[in-house]
Amino acid sequence: QVQLVESGGGLVQPGGSLRLSCAASGSIFSIGTMSWYRQGPGKERELVASSGAHPHDSAGEPQDYAESVEGRFTISRDNAKNTAYLQMNNLKPEDTAVYYCNVVAQTTSWGPWTHYWGQGTQVTVAS
Repeated sequence: QVQLVESGGGLVQPGGSLRLSCAASGSIFSIGTMSWYRQGPGKERELVASSGAHPHDSAGEPQDYAESVEGRFTISRDNAKNTAYLQMNNLKPEDTAVYYCNVVAQTTSWGPWTHYWGQGTQVTVAS
């Protein structure tokens, strides 16, 4: 199994910044896409940012962002540490949500690619 531990959430004023981390551990053979989702009060869970993985190409990994965070949020990953990050700048009250890490991983070379979820970390943007 694969476990994900998120950290870095908290309370921040509008215009402030936070950096979320998601560390994957356990029986990991390979990690593919690493993503961040969020679920605001009374809202459905939505994709915030994702980073694809090309094991043989460390120079460029495809990334995708929700339109609402483009230019403010940056996803990155440290493949050696099996960790993904979400740098969030110029935060707005509408960014308030529980942020979840999602990782697609294999536990063996012949096994299926499986989605794993973290427990979520609260981000609150308020003055």
